[in-house]
Amino acid sequence: MNRCLRTVFALVPLTIASLLNAQSPAQLTIHANQPLHAVSPTLYGLMTEEINYSYDGGLYAEMVRNRTLRDGGWEQQDWTLVQNSAAGAAMSVDKTSGPSAALTNSLKLTVMTASPESPAGVRNNGFWGYALRPDTTYSGSLFAKADTSALGALTVSLVNNVTGKAVASTTIPAMGADWKRYSFTLKTGAIEPSAANHLELTVAHSGTLWMTLVSVFPPTYRNRPNGNRIDLMEKMAAMHPQFLRFPGGNYLEGNRLADWYDWKKTIGPLVDRPTHPSPWSYHSSDGLGLLEFFEWCEDLHMKPVLAVYAGYALQHEYIAPGKELAPYVQDALDEIEYATGGPDTKWGAERVRDGHPAPFAVPYVEIGNEDEFDKSGSYDGRFAQFYDALKAKYPSIQLIATTPVKSRKPDVLDDHYYKSAEEFFADTHHYDKADRNGPKIFVGEYATMEGTPTSDFGAALGDAAWLTGLERNSDLVVMASYAPMFVNVNPGGMQWHPDLIGYDGLSSYGSPSYYALALFAGHIGDTVPTSTLSGAGPRVFYSVTERHSDGKLFLKLVNAGPQAQSVSIRVDGAALHGAAQLIRLHAATPAATNTLEHPRQIVPVTTPVTFSGAMLMHSIPGNSIEVLEIPTR
Repeated sequence: MNRCLRTVFALVPLTIASLLNAQSPAQLTIHANQPLHAVSPTLYGLMTEEINYSYDGGLYAEMVRNRTLRDGGWEQQDWTLVQNSAAGAAMSVDKTSGPSAALTNSLKLTVMTASPESPAGVRNNGFWGYALRPDTTYSGSLFAKADTSALGALTVSLVNNVTGKAVASTTIPAMGADWKRYSFTLKTGAIEPSAANHLELTVAHSGTLWMTLVSVFPPTYRNRPNGNRIDLMEKMAAMHPQFLRFPGGNYLEGNRLADWYDWKKTIGPLVDRPTHPSPWSYHSSDGLGLLEFFEWCEDLHMKPVLAVYAGYALQHEYIAPGKELAPYVQDALDEIEYATGGPDTKWGAERVRDGHPAPFAVPYVEIGNEDEFDKSGSYDGRFAQFYDALKAKYPSIQLIATTPVKSRKPDVLDDHYYKSAEEFFADTHHYDKADRNGPKIFVGEYATMEGTPTSDFGAALGDAAWLTGLERNSDLVVMASYAPMFVNVNPGGMQWHPDLIGYDGLSSYGSPSYYALALFAGHIGDTVPTSTLSGAGPRVFYSVTERHSDGKLFLKLVNAGPQAQSVSIRVDGAALHGAAQLIRLHAATPAATNTLEHPRQIVPVTTPVTFSGAMLMHSIPGNSIEVLEIPTR
C-alpha cells in the first residue's frame, strides 16, 4: 500500500474518534454536600483612581472646571471673558489674593465699561459643557470680594451655547471689600437635556471683582452636599461591592515626592483645601477628599481598604527608611485615627468637626502602591517601619504589602494583572497550587486589555474566565477589583483603556466586563463545594459556590470559543427544588461592545431552566458568560 494512503487510513479512526468526542457533552458533577472551603465574604469590590477624569469631571459632581484657578494652561479652555462692543473688561489670575491660606489664587475681573444692556464678566466652559436637565435645581457658591460697592450685583447664569439665552439665572447682591462666601441656586425650566451650556458671571457696572472656588452642583446621590453623581453611584451599587480601595494607586504616590496624596490637605472646608497635581496630566480639586471617600463607602455599604502613602513617587524618588520616613509613618497613624478615633482623640475630634461624629471601621490598610517599581530595594525597610508602628497601635487591622517582602510577613499581598484574553485563559489556574501558608491575596487591579474606551466582549470573556479561578481559590484570594473603573469618553478625557464604566456629562453605560462582574458578584455563595469537569473544550471555564443561608448553588460557566458546548450537569448531595434560572451574557463576536449611544447592546438575559431530577442537559452558546442559580431546598 502506498505510504500516503496508509497515513490517511491510519488517521481515519482518530479523526472519527475526535468528532465523536467533540459531539459528546462535557460532564460536570457538583457534590453539594462536600464543601472544600469558605468563600471570602469580601471577594468582590472596587478599586478607584483619579485617572480618565474619574473624580473631577466624573464621579465628583462639581460642574465648574478649574474652580480655584490652579490648572495649567487654563486660559485657553476653562475661563474666558464675556463682553461686547459696548462693554470692556480684562481678566487675570491674581496669585496674591485669596480667601484662605490654602487658596491664594483668584480670578481678577476688571470692568472698564458695562451696563445692564451690555454686561461684562467671565464664562466657565465646565467639563465638556454643563449637562443640564429640565426642571432641575442646581446649587452653587463662590468666594468673592469687590473694590467698590458701585460694581453692583453679580448675575449668575447657565447659558445655552447655541441660543445664547440663559436657561437659569439668579443674582448675588453687591459684594463687600472682604472675602466672603456667597451661595445661590439655579432652576431650569422645560428645556431639553443637553451639555451644550456654560456658566456666566457678569456685572452691569465698572469696578474690580475677585472670585475663586466657584461651584455649581446638580442633585447628588442621597443629596449629599459636595457629593457624587447619582448615575455613577447607582452603577457601582449594582455591582454589589464589598469594599473600596482608595484614594487610588498612582494618585496616592504622585509623580514626585512633593505630589503625594497628603490627606490632611483634603479634609475640612473646601476653602482650606489647597488642591494638588495628579499624575495623569490634570489638577485635582480635592473636593473628593478623605472624608468623602469614607462617606462613599458608607453610602454603598462597603468596607474601606485604605491605602496610605509609603514614601515612593512614580519618578522613582523615594524616602529611605528611618528618620526621614518617620513623619510619613506618623501621618498614616493620624489618618487611621481620623477615621476610627473617638472625639477624645486629636484626629477623631477633627472628623467630628468635619461633620461625621461616628467613627468608621478600617479593616484593611495598604502600605503604598505598586512598590515593585521601586528598584532601590527600599520597600522592604519602608514596609517594616510602617508595619511595626501600625500593628503596635492597631493590631487588628490587616496590613497589605504591594510587593513581596522579607522583613515582615504581611497579612495580605496585592497582586496586579493586566493581560490579554488569551493570557487570562491560560492563567485561570494561577492560584490553584499557591502556598496557603503565606499571605492572603488581594488582586487589587486586573483587566483584560482589549477594547476602547471601555472593554469589549472579548475582554469580558477574559475577565470572567479569570474570575472563575479567583472564586475557586477564594480561601486564598480574599479581595479582587477591576481597574480602572471610570472613563470620561469626551475627547481628551481618556488616559487609559479599557475601562469598566464610560460616561459623558449627561449619561453613562456599563461595558460588557461591567455586566460580567456585576453578574458574578451578585451571585456568590459562602462555600466552594467539590466539583469536577471533564470533556470540555479548552476555552470552557467554570466555578461553583453554594450559599447556605437560602440553599442556592451558583454555577458560573464561560464559553470563550465560537462554538456551543454541551454539558451534562449533575448535582449530588442536594435535593433540588423548583425551577432554576439561567442568566446569560452573550455577544455574536468578541468585538461586540456597549457604547454611550448604544449602552445596552450586551446585557444579561434571564430565562428559567428545569432539572430532571439531579440532572440538566445544557448547551452553552459560543461567546457566552452564564450563571445558573440552582435552588437546593
